[in-house]
Amino acid sequence: MNSAFLRGLPSEGLDHLMTCSHEVSFPAGTRIFHEGDPADRFWIIRTGAVTLDLQAHGRRAATVETLGHGDLLGWSWLVRPYTWRLGAEAFSLVRAHEFDAMAVRALCDLDPVFGLALTRRVLEVVSHRLQATRIRLLDLYAPHGSGVMQVPQ
Repeated sequence: MNSAFLRGLPSEGLDHLMTCSHEVSFPAGTRIFHEGDPADRFWIIRTGAVTLDLQAHGRRAATVETLGHGDLLGWSWLVRPYTWRLGAEAFSLVRAHEFDAMAVRALCDLDPVFGLALTRRVLEVVSHRLQATRIRLLDLYAPHGSGVMQVPQ
């Protein structure tokens, strides 16, 4: 599989990881997961685009980021309580590899070297998404043109 996310992972662990997956597709407009739902799987996108969104209280969901080819969709499967922190929707027809989260966590426990390498990769994704969410929230809530977020008193 050609994915920057998987590139460089230990090959034996990667082979085992792929046995925990199968191919899926989502038509455009399909809600892949909702914020707060159980996170029992994750995906690596082969083709298409997925928007990640954040529920803003009293507003429409705000798009935080758009993912595409080779991107990891979903990291909440790795962190208790295993519930989605964002929502996701297929922006266009999406084809992806879907991974069983419980099986992958068990694989990480059985192969700690692979588990550490995979966890570090996921942490890089989490860090990037946190920054993207921060920037998007600043865009949504800062007074127009101020470049800073105003905190209500």
